[in-house]
Amino acid sequence: MNFKTAREFERDFKKLSKKFKSLDDDLNVFKKVLSESPLGIGKHFNIITKIDSISIVKARFFCRSLKKKDLRIIYAYVEEHQVVEMIGIDFIEIYFKGNKESEDRERIKEYLKIIKIGS
Repeated sequence: MNFKTAREFERDFKKLSKKFKSLDDDLNVFKKVLSESPLGIGKHFNIITKIDSISIVKARFFCRSLKKKDLRIIYAYVEEHQVVEMIGIDFIEIYFKGNKESEDRERIKEYLKIIKIGS
């Protein structure tokens, strides 16, 4: 599985990782889960948008430092059927539910615009 991160995601992640020290390890565990089941397993994963071969998924993100599931992560599962393209995950946003009620819809729209231009 090919994993990429948006610049905004990297900023969000860096800011949160200062507060929650286990975040790096938690993201690696999350990547292993996504490698097995890219659209997630169970009720903690929700497809919020699907366009062609791109699914935007919102998931609860377990952080050992937090001991709760109060982090959310938004990612795109890109499933191309062309031989040249890799199936992959693009991380778009991560946020603490206590500071922000919902995902950044504008960021998702911008991501979809950029990925469509690149196709």
